[in-house]
Amino acid sequence: MQIQFSKLIFTAAVAGMILTTGCSRSKKETSAEITEKQTALAKLKSEKDKKDAEIAKLQKELQSLDTSNTDRSKVKLVALSPVSAVSFEHFIELQGKVDAENSSYISPRNAGGLVKQVLVKQGQRVSKGQLLLKMDDQIQRQAVVAARQQSAGIRTQLTLARSIYERQKNLWEKGIGTEVQLLQAKTNVTSLENQLAGVAENVKLSEAQLSTANVYSDVSGIADEVNIRPGETFTGMTAMGAQIKIVNTSSLKVVSSIPENYLGTVQVGSSAIVEMPDISRVYNGKVSYIGASIDLLNRGFNVEVKLPSDAALKPNQLALVKIRDYAAANAISIPLKTLQDDQDGKYVVIASTEGGKLIARKRPVTIGLINGSNIEIKSGLKAGEQLVTEGYNGLYDGQELKTSI
Repeated sequence: MQIQFSKLIFTAAVAGMILTTGCSRSKKETSAEITEKQTALAKLKSEKDKKDAEIAKLQKELQSLDTSNTDRSKVKLVALSPVSAVSFEHFIELQGKVDAENSSYISPRNAGGLVKQVLVKQGQRVSKGQLLLKMDDQIQRQAVVAARQQSAGIRTQLTLARSIYERQKNLWEKGIGTEVQLLQAKTNVTSLENQLAGVAENVKLSEAQLSTANVYSDVSGIADEVNIRPGETFTGMTAMGAQIKIVNTSSLKVVSSIPENYLGTVQVGSSAIVEMPDISRVYNGKVSYIGASIDLLNRGFNVEVKLPSDAALKPNQLALVKIRDYAAANAISIPLKTLQDDQDGKYVVIASTEGGKLIARKRPVTIGLINGSNIEIKSGLKAGEQLVTEGYNGLYDGQELKTSI
């Protein structure tokens, strides 16, 4: 009985192993078949895409070649504009600032001194030569007084010496006295005259030193900065900046920097437009100065444009500077928006009359510079041709066009 039971268990195990083996082989075969079919499907899809692309290309070529069979439903409504030769300009746009032609940082003519009186206020208009400061001049005054007193003493001695010389000369002419006495009297006069001339120079020097105690403006303009008070020492400049700064607002300019690659296209006299956005004003001018060197940091050179006298302009005010670097009298210029790109390069679409129909023609062009919303066309277009300015997107070469419904 036990032997029969063991045979049954063995038989069941063998059957299970056979079943498992059969199932395993079935799954492998199924996976291989799926992979094979997926590969075949991908190949067919790839071939189909290529065929579709070839069909589309041929259809486009046929449409381009056979304009007589154009589908009237595909006639495109467009707007046209005649191409004409115009004056074309290009401007470099830069940021600049307003500066004064004659800004003066007032300084003393000597080492400076103690300020006794300030005669100018910040914002006040001053004239060239106007007195701005008075400094302590006690020592200089004493020097002037001493020099004048010395001069007066020598002048008195000289008067006496001349009188003695004249008397000695009269006596000598009458045969009285000696020649030595006459020569001594004359030498004394000459010596005193030389002393008087030297003292006169000392008087002038003392008076000049006295005048340095007064500080005058060397330009006419506005007192932009007055940073000095009575009792302080005036030296002209401190660690905080200028003590007195006069700005000549009647002679202003705009200063900017141009990249060095424009060095050959901008010259003194080039036309310029200066826009002041803060005060909504525009000035026309010309480049009045070009720097002689290139800045090592920004690789640019300085340019200046003179501005007219205007009370609204202030030094350091920001400005937009446009400098003309190119001009052509008879250039072909078109709206920038009409320029298109494809694998062959830049092109535009023109309208050509062919067989009584208006046909779109693709025209390759060579472009120049841009001025605002327009661009210069160097080659590819000529005056008189009709440029498609509206509805040009999606047009193909040979497509029929219309300009009104």
